[in-house]
Amino acid sequence: MSAVRDVKVQYAAASGLKAQDNRAEVTLGVDGSRGPVGLRGTVKAPALFRDALMTAFDVLGSDLRYKRKDLATYLAYLTKQGKKATKEIWEAQKKFLEQQLGNEEQPKHVLEPVVTVSPDELSLEVFSRDESSYARLSLPSAVFENREAAHGTATLNLDEAFVARFERMRSWQPVSLEVTNRGEATAAQTKQIPWAWLRNFVQVQSAATLPGAVAELAPIDLYNLLFVLRTRAAKKPPRGLRFELVPGAQPRIVIEPFDIVLECHGAPYAGKTPRVVRIFGRQRLLSLGRALPHVKAIKVHLLGAGLPVFWTLDFGADRGALTVGYTGWTDSGWSSASAFDALMPPASAEALSEKAHGTLLTRGPTSFDELVKALNAPAKDVRAALQLECLKGRVLFDLVKGVYRPRQLLDTPIDVSLIRYGGEREKLAHRLLDGAGSVKLTKTHDLGSEGTELSGEVEDLEARRTFTPGFTLDPEGRVRGASCTCLHFKRSGTREGPCEHLLALRLFHQRRQLHDEAARLTPEGRALIRAETRTYVRRQGNKELVYRVSLDDKLVRVLWGPRNQEPRQQRTWFDSDSQARDAYFARLESLSTEGFIDADSQVG
Repeated sequence: MSAVRDVKVQYAAASGLKAQDNRAEVTLGVDGSRGPVGLRGTVKAPALFRDALMTAFDVLGSDLRYKRKDLATYLAYLTKQGKKATKEIWEAQKKFLEQQLGNEEQPKHVLEPVVTVSPDELSLEVFSRDESSYARLSLPSAVFENREAAHGTATLNLDEAFVARFERMRSWQPVSLEVTNRGEATAAQTKQIPWAWLRNFVQVQSAATLPGAVAELAPIDLYNLLFVLRTRAAKKPPRGLRFELVPGAQPRIVIEPFDIVLECHGAPYAGKTPRVVRIFGRQRLLSLGRALPHVKAIKVHLLGAGLPVFWTLDFGADRGALTVGYTGWTDSGWSSASAFDALMPPASAEALSEKAHGTLLTRGPTSFDELVKALNAPAKDVRAALQLECLKGRVLFDLVKGVYRPRQLLDTPIDVSLIRYGGEREKLAHRLLDGAGSVKLTKTHDLGSEGTELSGEVEDLEARRTFTPGFTLDPEGRVRGASCTCLHFKRSGTREGPCEHLLALRLFHQRRQLHDEAARLTPEGRALIRAETRTYVRRQGNKELVYRVSLDDKLVRVLWGPRNQEPRQQRTWFDSDSQARDAYFARLESLSTEGFIDADSQVG
């Protein structure tokens, strides 16, 4: 299979800004090969239009991957120091260093912003180069005066010169907008979009359909959060944001590792059970500062460990909204492969997905409950079908309005089988999990603040060998200290990506966690638990009291005390494992009654 997808575009008009004394004319040129797509009108809120669009452009251009220094600068420095060598030697040394240090290939192309003109709104979608940030800006029809539109989806002709000029647009000038694909036709271009990048793009859309916990914030809460992030630099992990959600109480955000507590001013949490949810990659939030002056309300959609986190910024009635999603992975990381696995719907959803797509084309934006009634199918099957349509690029979920929308991302639907796996080794890992071998988790060692150490055995029936992979998951969910006995790991470690045995162990561990979390809610499932550790927290003023309760066969151990202080410890041995298990769950129920929150529960 090719590593890239060919996408043909043909731009007849260039994007530009023409500023006059009394008005500004903005032209957004879109792909003309997708049929007539366009919009013409006068923007009622020029400052909002400029700042919201620039926030989306900032997300598109963001790239937080490690950037190595230019080797030519280093070689020039050596020459300045008097190092004598011929040009051939310098070129050979530079080529050698490029081979050794330049193994991170940068994608040549990413998909330009996707513009969709609908009867009720104009939307723009972007996905960053490092595959970690997604943004969707929606501007309702009420934002434009004298609106004329031709509905459809196309990519935007965007360049750095237009972005630099657009940023300097005056907010007091009336703005006329024209989205067009008319003009002098140019030769068609073929852009090669990496399948890995495109896969992550549609996976974000699929993740948006999943239910999760929702925290409502006020604009001042986001301002306070951004202020702390700008003025403080964390020199040690964990570098996360911890959301403490208690039913009936306003959300609370704890900024780690400083333990700065932000008491939020949004609506009380509407969930039924208390939750503690930790997210990472918080520096990406700084791009939201430009749009903050226009924000009226904020919602944070927390889906679960390794899954994207969505921030919806509401600009007010009839003024639009901005949805920004931050993934739990990057293109260079593999510790969240299990999150990708959880987003793939079953193959049985194919038939219902075609019917769901046809219904959306007929009815337009539709809520999930209305689709369940229209399709006359179980809610679980309808959700899987809609996830599949998101992966094909034909549907997106509007988190702001809570509706599904038809949107043709590319000229032809994406073949889901081509994005099922992130690479050949991930495909081999699923082969091992699905019957071509056996995967066992032989040891799970809690390292406290350092994370969790995992060891396993993977029997490959085709290779007729048993391998012993192992790694450590740090508190931020990243993989550290991986090892395996296979030839791939011995040759290159993880420099060329993890081997299929490490991936299989990571996937097996995630599946087992989800299974155990569901099973422990039943008496039959609890009876099978022989070893487990749960963390419960409760805030008292400015301090947070933490309880870590562990079950290990006939031993129950409790560590408690304020966070970041040496805990007190209690160990109790029992005559049988069933007595220890009963005492363990009784202690957990006692902590829940006392107002402690289970910090290990999965969001779903």
